[in-house]
Amino acid sequence: MLNRPVDVISVCNADGTIKPLRFRFEDESNQLLRVDIEEVVNTREVQFVGVEAAIFLCRATVGGQPWMFELKYTFRTHCWCIHRRFY
Repeated sequence: MLNRPVDVISVCNADGTIKPLRFRFEDESNQLLRVDIEEVVNTREVQFVGVEAAIFLCRATVGGQPWMFELKYTFRTHCWCIHRRFY
């Protein structure tokens, strides 16, 4: 699941702060899986080889199982992906 592109619904505050609310992706059986984000634990801005991005450490429950994962938003391309998932 490293760097898998996802569709994200997010909100932006008046000061430009981004907060992801939910995302969906296609699983191994080609089914769309929707994940509602319960909490954004931490947010940090990083720079990978000149590409600026924001990484959101999030918590959710998927299929009755707790998930901790990082969503990455790349500012230049406006793309979201699952950066990393913690088991």
